[in-house]
Amino acid sequence: MGSLFRSETMCLAQLFLQSGTAYECLSALGEKGLVQFRDLNQNVSSFQRKFVGEVKRCEELERILVYLVQEINRADIPLPEGETSPPAPPLKQVLEMQEQLQKLEVELREVTKNKEKLRKNLLELIEYTHMLRVTKTFVKRNVEFEPTYEEFPSLENDSLLDYSCMQRLGAKLGFVSGLINQGKVEAFEKMLWRACKGYTIVSYAELDESLEDPETGEVIKWYVFLISFWGEQIGHKVKKICDCYHCHVYPYPNTAEERREIQEGLNTRIQDLYTVLHKTEDYLRQVLCKAAESVYSRVIQVKKMKAIYHMLNMCSFDVTNKCLIAEVWCPEADLQDLRRALEEGSRESGATIPSFMNIIPTKETPPTRIRTNKFTEGFQNIVDAYGVGSYREVNPALFTIITFPFLFAVMFGDFGHGFVMFLFALLLVLNENHPRLNQSQEIMRMFFNGRYILLLMGLFSVYTGLIYNDCFSKSVNLFGSRWNVSAMYSSSHTPTEHKKMVLWNDSVVRHNRVLQLDPSIPGVFRGPYPLGIDPIWNLATNRLTFLNSFKMKMSVILGIIHMTFGVILGIFNHLHFKKKFNIYLVSIPELLFMLCIFGYLIFMIFYKWLVFSAETSRVAPSILIEFINMFLFPASKTNGLYTGQEHVQRVLLVVTALSVPVLFLGKPLFLLWLHNGRSCFGVNRRGYTLVRKDSEEEVSLLGNQDVEEGNNQMEDGCREVTCEEFNFGEILMTQVIHSIEYCLGCISNTASYLRLWALSLAHAQLSDVLWAMLMRVGLRVDTTYGVLLLLPVIALFAVLTIFILLIMEGLSAFLHAIRLHWVEFQNKFYVGAGTKFVPFSFSLLSSRFSDDDSVA
Repeated sequence: MGSLFRSETMCLAQLFLQSGTAYECLSALGEKGLVQFRDLNQNVSSFQRKFVGEVKRCEELERILVYLVQEINRADIPLPEGETSPPAPPLKQVLEMQEQLQKLEVELREVTKNKEKLRKNLLELIEYTHMLRVTKTFVKRNVEFEPTYEEFPSLENDSLLDYSCMQRLGAKLGFVSGLINQGKVEAFEKMLWRACKGYTIVSYAELDESLEDPETGEVIKWYVFLISFWGEQIGHKVKKICDCYHCHVYPYPNTAEERREIQEGLNTRIQDLYTVLHKTEDYLRQVLCKAAESVYSRVIQVKKMKAIYHMLNMCSFDVTNKCLIAEVWCPEADLQDLRRALEEGSRESGATIPSFMNIIPTKETPPTRIRTNKFTEGFQNIVDAYGVGSYREVNPALFTIITFPFLFAVMFGDFGHGFVMFLFALLLVLNENHPRLNQSQEIMRMFFNGRYILLLMGLFSVYTGLIYNDCFSKSVNLFGSRWNVSAMYSSSHTPTEHKKMVLWNDSVVRHNRVLQLDPSIPGVFRGPYPLGIDPIWNLATNRLTFLNSFKMKMSVILGIIHMTFGVILGIFNHLHFKKKFNIYLVSIPELLFMLCIFGYLIFMIFYKWLVFSAETSRVAPSILIEFINMFLFPASKTNGLYTGQEHVQRVLLVVTALSVPVLFLGKPLFLLWLHNGRSCFGVNRRGYTLVRKDSEEEVSLLGNQDVEEGNNQMEDGCREVTCEEFNFGEILMTQVIHSIEYCLGCISNTASYLRLWALSLAHAQLSDVLWAMLMRVGLRVDTTYGVLLLLPVIALFAVLTIFILLIMEGLSAFLHAIRLHWVEFQNKFYVGAGTKFVPFSFSLLSSRFSDDDSVA
């Protein structure tokens, strides 16, 4: 609890690691996650550091492991993820592991390459088989046919034929056959016609089935083509065009006998390739299955090893280069664990000289370390999203655990909706160890990480829903209404009471659509409802008027209490940092300004609730008018809430007016007085300066806390003092800006808390509209068709309730609750200018398999 209230006390330690034991010591530190390393080589580039070679070796191993994971995933082999994380490998096993992984990679690449070659050959043979089958129907020739034309027309019959024409007719007839992509057929045919000038005969036929492309592996539709041409030059053109269009060209047989022999040979080779390919795939799967058994541990080990060498690159060597020196931030509570981790690492390495540590004083601001668990982590993340807390200042997360879900529930108050949210969060909490929830998509993982926030938000919404007496926009009559309708009838009263009171009779009931219950009549109002709002208000026409007045006053009360509590928490910060003058010159004036105005407003609200009854409610003055008159000093006297009200209000205004100049000028003048009385002031806090980096006001602070404690030990304190230039103008402007922001913020922030009332009203009205448009329509249908209609109506009502009222309205209330904490609450005491403590811990390394596992 103390750690959550304020960040832990940190110290700067210097580690002296022997060169032979540094790796094992950092491995032990990484397993425990105790320290945050400081980079002692900031001026040295990453490529010039001592262990850059080892880091490159780890990156090479990561590249091999990424390749293995890709091949295993491609083979649909499940990757087992161990429950326990293996330790970093010893240095003796690193070379052996590297040799095994490199050998495995070479073997896998060779087997995979052979498999791809066999597969490509098989696909080409299958394409050749389909080509032979289809082109058989293109050209029908008998056995005696020869590929040269010997029958020429006589020269006497055609005198136009010259020698070149005869030479062309006597040329050899050639064939080109193959397969082409379906989308390229038209362009291919046009190119052949233009390039060959019509001296080709092209035949096409579409294959019945789609085939896999041997080059790309894509399954597409193919066309079989057969091109007949005359002459070698045209043949060269045809072949070049086929290459340009990426056609798969295969030899065309000249005779039927040759075609039959080729077909038989293809069938035999295809069967052999199928056999060899199956054996190759089986062997490859065996190798991958064996590799999959240890790939998880190898990935984790390489990541840990790389992280260790990154930390070693932050260390510096001593003069002899035999000892590494590291500087780390460590919580004081973990110093013993740090010593034990160093001893454990030295013992595992077998070193004769153990590594040790030494605490060194420093004036640097340490990082902020706040221990959390799975319950408090979500609330701490809400605070850290605003800003990481400064070192040792009050942590708002402790109070946010209660105030955040409560303010959310004030805006979301509905028993039914809160119970649904509570059940959803409870389901996530009960199944939090399920592996699929941890590896779910981003939106679902967001809900999972905030499961305890959702749990408390749902639980508090159930409570506020009971207070509002609101369950899916309907009231629940748990204890029976405390309003009695029968007491309004004239028959239940004496004749003398008839003259004094406005009572009901049969005529009034018949002729009036709206009947008013008078609580001043005896027996009508029998006391307050035991829990929350009386259910009879759900039937009243002035329900919104009553609830708006109640929720508006409630919002103002909660907001002022919340902000006042933030100012009080600032006092704890001033006490801890030994700044008692801030309590008298800042915090107390802020409290007086807040309480004399808005605290008095709360007093008037409660006073009116307690003093005035139903009988005297008509003469009760308006709180708003009385609050305005407090500042305007009206000439005419008013009745007021109580006797002596005017004198009390004037005293409060005087106190408020006096607190403003103190708030504006008190602190700067006090610091100026300190500065003029001494030449050098500072504090001795065992190595840490009291000066916070985000404020210059402490430059002129007392030495060794002399002024606050009445001591004068200037000479002893000058050793650990901070002497800086005192800038009175900057301090004055800073304090004036802070004071103006606070005084104006008290008004604007109080008005900002009215969002509690506004969102509560919006949520209730949306629930009422959804009920009136769906459920009321379904319930009013007659019994014949009502049951059939009610089922889809209930389903639609449930869907709209989840998406509109639970998700959209819940997100809206969630964001408004965050704003109230960040702006209205935390700015009263929380600086949030610190740096987060990021320990060297192997638990922060990702253990999931991915293609980018090389990111450590």
